[in-house]
Amino acid sequence: MTPVLLLDVVGLTARALSHMPRLRRLAGAGWQSELATVLPAVTCSVQSSMLTGLMPAQHGVVGNGWYFRELGDVYLWRQHNRLVGGEKLWEAARGKEPDYVADNVCWWYAMGMSTDVTVTPRPIYHADGRKSADAYVRPAALHDELVGRFGDFPLFTYWGPTASIASTRWIVDVTRHLLRTRDAQLTTAYLPHLDYDLQRFGPDSPEADRAAAELDAALAPLLDDAEAAGVTVVAVAEYGIGPADRPVDINRLLRREGYLEVYTQDGREQLDPWTSRAFAVADHQVAHVYVTDPADVARVAGLLRTVPGVDEVLDREAQARYGIDHERAGELVVVAEPGAWFTYYFWLDDDRAPEYARGVDIHRKPGYDPAELFFDPADPLAKAKAGLNLVRKKLGLRYAMSTVPLDGSYVRGTHGRLPDSSADTPLLLCSAPQVPSAVSRWVEDDAAQVPVTAVKDLVLDLQGLR
Repeated sequence: MTPVLLLDVVGLTARALSHMPRLRRLAGAGWQSELATVLPAVTCSVQSSMLTGLMPAQHGVVGNGWYFRELGDVYLWRQHNRLVGGEKLWEAARGKEPDYVADNVCWWYAMGMSTDVTVTPRPIYHADGRKSADAYVRPAALHDELVGRFGDFPLFTYWGPTASIASTRWIVDVTRHLLRTRDAQLTTAYLPHLDYDLQRFGPDSPEADRAAAELDAALAPLLDDAEAAGVTVVAVAEYGIGPADRPVDINRLLRREGYLEVYTQDGREQLDPWTSRAFAVADHQVAHVYVTDPADVARVAGLLRTVPGVDEVLDREAQARYGIDHERAGELVVVAEPGAWFTYYFWLDDDRAPEYARGVDIHRKPGYDPAELFFDPADPLAKAKAGLNLVRKKLGLRYAMSTVPLDGSYVRGTHGRLPDSSADTPLLLCSAPQVPSAVSRWVEDDAAQVPVTAVKDLVLDLQGLR
């Protein structure tokens, strides 16, 4: 059976590929296509659709997070694989080949995943409140082997204002090691580097082009290893990143209109989802709006349709057209116009913002915050404060990394809505010279795009398991 290396090259589009000669060579030896992504075009939803072959309405991952009604809280970036419904790619393969071995490096929903090897970021949360970089590795004995060879997972270059190529290089090194030392039929790896500068500076910036070239150079040794070992490479992208110039504060609107409520602790406001009549979980260019009273749904929908930057407001019937009508979805799903994106901000006075707002705190914020990629440009001491906090950390002292701006206008790239042009359409590349039947009808039609839900069958077909 031909082993497959499935790479999630975040943000891979035609423009990025033009600066990636090694990845272009792979596609030149095989084939490539545009990918038809799902709504919302965000990491957790798209990855889940790729690995299950299902739409969000079926696998239940309606975004990078949602309002857990049964718990009364918003949670983003959860990790447990049981949140993803449906049969996974490797589980389908084991139905044909019981000894099928699958290894995962950093694809999401990794905790409890039924792969044979799992590697995923997992910080150490110390009893005194400090956080240290580490990874969850299964089997457990593999943890010390990987850390001994490649060092601790570089968590603080994986996201935040210091995000850089270092985290992707670590992932590449670990993936190369697994390919050399294990006999897996499927190895998956998540490569996040293009997410950073494309959101910071925009997809049309010189920084974006440099990031693509930097990623290609980091990826080249892994692609060379795969080629030498006879491993077929499938490279996919969850989404393309389009230009951004308009943050839209829909939670602030809902608060001003009396739908969203807050409560106060230590002089700072917190979102109160238990008593709010309506509030939004913002996720890039898509927001789930949860409306407590069915009688309010039409009124809230009408209000949202008047907001500059809002393109569509989807009720349950309209959600079905996009395959996102799941019970986890909001009563309304709001889609931004091109160039616009949704903030999670719900406070009306920055002095009353919650403490986590100025930090990199992806698990406590009730929405996605791309401003975490920046040191606050309005604070000339932001970087110095971060450096001082690192010293405090090394001394074993507690610290608060309050360096993130409360201003979404710095963000220059976004995603989440379905692509508007080829420029922000994700790609699929495959090193196999022949196009498998699982996707041939789309690849052979130059005007068609391969659905992301076909990725599962594509891999199975490449391995003769479909």
